[in-house]
Amino acid sequence: MRATICLLVLLGFFHPSNAQDIAGTFAVPPAANTFNVGKIKVTVLHDARYVEVNDGKSFGADAGAAAVADVLRASGAPTDRITLSVNTLLVHSGRRRLLLDTGLGIKDHGVLLASLKVAGISPAAITDVLLTHSHGDHIGGLIDAAGRLAFPKASVRMSSAEWAWFQQQGPAQIVNVIAGHVHTFEPGARIAPGVTSVVLAGHTPGQVGYEIVSGPSKMLDIGDLAHSSIISLQKPLWTNAYDTDIVAAKAIRQATLDRLAKQHELVFSPHFPYPGVGYIVPQGDAFGWLPQQR
Repeated sequence: MRATICLLVLLGFFHPSNAQDIAGTFAVPPAANTFNVGKIKVTVLHDARYVEVNDGKSFGADAGAAAVADVLRASGAPTDRITLSVNTLLVHSGRRRLLLDTGLGIKDHGVLLASLKVAGISPAAITDVLLTHSHGDHIGGLIDAAGRLAFPKASVRMSSAEWAWFQQQGPAQIVNVIAGHVHTFEPGARIAPGVTSVVLAGHTPGQVGYEIVSGPSKMLDIGDLAHSSIISLQKPLWTNAYDTDIVAAKAIRQATLDRLAKQHELVFSPHFPYPGVGYIVPQGDAFGWLPQQR
């Protein structure tokens, strides 16, 4: 438990000074939601849920807890907390099975492996793990409960800038285990048929998104461009204390959300309410979230 709290403090998901029952990471029932983007089959895998106290230290750090509470209240959400999902995406590209991010990991209540089982996929069937970035709730599932590769036959792919940063600040245990399996690329590179990386740096130095394209159909995995389907969209220029480059993160968040709203492109967000698939839509002078209806 102590190790779990230390990880949560590092990631900013838990604050010991105001530890309340509402805060922390929580297991969810395993779930897999499959649909198509054109002819490409994709599956959203539920991993976990985390809840953070609205204390003005993370989301809206430059606006304050009262302003954040006002935005939450107007959307009918509890004002004392910010609740986020942890979701990952499985993409079937020909004979390749690409897993986009790996969630928190078993030791921190992640149920990704159980959700993969629901989808009928074994860990050994994953050929590629594509990381948007190297924060703990996206890379924790790279190793299993015994500290071994969770996806033993997979190449681990991320941008070169992110891998350099990961080696500097990431958990040494994970860095050491995956080092011989890492293949880097430059943002904008085609990763697999129908899957291309997209520049989204700012949250971390080398964060990317992944755009899935099949014919006229598109879907963008936005990584941590936006965390909350309420705050991040309605107040995209508020400071997110988790961003390593706050100015760059605000600029790319605003520009990308504006483009997605104008083009009505399908979006997958790892942290929006499961399954995190839908559309960014104009809402006043900012944006709102329209879940995909199926």
